[in-house]
Amino acid sequence: MNATDPVTLWFTGLPGSGKTTLACLMAERLRQQHGLKTEVLDGDGVRRMIGGVGYSREDRRRHVVSSAFTAFMLNKNGIFVTAAFVSPYRSMRKEARDLIGRRFVEVFVECPISVCRKRDPKGLYKKFKDGLITGLTGVDDPYEVPIDPEIVLKTDDYTPDECLLKIEEYLKTR
Repeated sequence: MNATDPVTLWFTGLPGSGKTTLACLMAERLRQQHGLKTEVLDGDGVRRMIGGVGYSREDRRRHVVSSAFTAFMLNKNGIFVTAAFVSPYRSMRKEARDLIGRRFVEVFVECPISVCRKRDPKGLYKKFKDGLITGLTGVDDPYEVPIDPEIVLKTDDYTPDECLLKIEEYLKTR
């Protein structure tokens, strides 16, 4: 891994696919095993901190773009970023890629919606089923699967550790 060239690992996927889990584990591994400065940007965490961000398409776009700018600044200052954002639309991810530039690494956390529903760590799928929320990505709001991500992690087939190893292998050859 090239510690002089920090990247942003942009984890995207359906709610419950494992984005945040992998982003946190990867950041910890980069710190502990490779001695790198890291920061985790999590979509839910960023929403809580800035407040007032809704779920309309434009709100989601602003959320992704402002978070991408933060990642860009962190990278510029020598910090590796693991960013966990549903970022459901390709156009949003393209904006993030354009802003971050060559340091952007798209990590598609692929997981069937049936598995995401079973995991349901935040209870979103249950809330949707009970009629408490609408606009759930992958259910009644679209999720546009990445066309050519740098890394694909099938979290229903591989353990978190196997996924982290796949990321490390990519970073070694980058």
